[in-house]
Amino acid sequence: MLHYITNDYNPLAKNNRGSTRLMTRRVATITLNPAYDLVGMCPSLVPGEVNRVRTVGLHPAGKGINVAKVLRDLGVDVTVSGFLGKDNQEEFQHFFSENGLANRFHVIPGRTRINVKLTENSGSVTDLNFSGFRITESEWQKFMADSLTWLGQFDMVVVSGSLPEGVDPAWFTTWMSRLRQLCPCIIFDSSREALVAGLKATPWLVKPNRHELEIWAGKPLPELKDVIDAAHALRDKGIAHVVISLGQEGALWVNASGAWRALPPHCEVVSTVGAGDSMVGGLVYGLLMSQSSEHTLRMATAVSALAVSQPGVGVRDRAELAAMMAKIKLSPVV
Repeated sequence: MLHYITNDYNPLAKNNRGSTRLMTRRVATITLNPAYDLVGMCPSLVPGEVNRVRTVGLHPAGKGINVAKVLRDLGVDVTVSGFLGKDNQEEFQHFFSENGLANRFHVIPGRTRINVKLTENSGSVTDLNFSGFRITESEWQKFMADSLTWLGQFDMVVVSGSLPEGVDPAWFTTWMSRLRQLCPCIIFDSSREALVAGLKATPWLVKPNRHELEIWAGKPLPELKDVIDAAHALRDKGIAHVVISLGQEGALWVNASGAWRALPPHCEVVSTVGAGDSMVGGLVYGLLMSQSSEHTLRMATAVSALAVSQPGVGVRDRAELAAMMAKIKLSPVV
């Protein structure tokens, strides 16, 4: 049996005075560098040749926006914020309205970027991330001042994704540190310089994948024990929870009570795009509802497993989610 979330390490239990009513739980997601995702599939990508690609979808995305979509499907009220390019904002605005997301994005001159994501039959994904708008210092200062006036009212804030061009990582660290003082429950999911900068603010929970954790650790992590040791190194810096997504190998949750692994069943892969974001959505939902660590990790892994078997993120069928949860194998890692 996994350790149950208690007041000792779940600030939400204090914030909500034991209430389990979902409508009292409010979440904000921050996506500083969103994108239109053009997702396709091809048998095998051959560089330098003409590759025929089957289009799976073109949709507004970004890590925090994907998390918000999962949470809305699960019945959580979500506010979204970050930056949007003025020149091609229409589909994002429609997406927010259609999904009932409260929109506090800052619209700035320029275009939101386009990311091309190609999934091969082997399951490997090639990302082609194009550049988009560039943030000026005055635009950043305006975002920081505005966001810090309202984010403190939320039970949980999810900060995820990369930094847009123009944003100094030191600015991001300062903002994250001030946000940490307002909201103790920050869920952080990023990579590269944004990951390094955000970790300096000691968020409550971080969710790197294995590759991102290896980059942070500065070395390969070939064995499960190596991954757990790196997670504990993050915890030594003041981060309470470290959840590592391992792709087909499932996920690890490392905290003061130990380490646990969740292993999903084999799934037919349509696209792995958004699988990590879906896991974050499942984690947030379980934590908001003060579920046990076992239930939360099982749900997060199930939502992620469902995401790879469908185009786009989201929970289409709660019965389907429950059936997938029953197939997840959980075990402590000693």
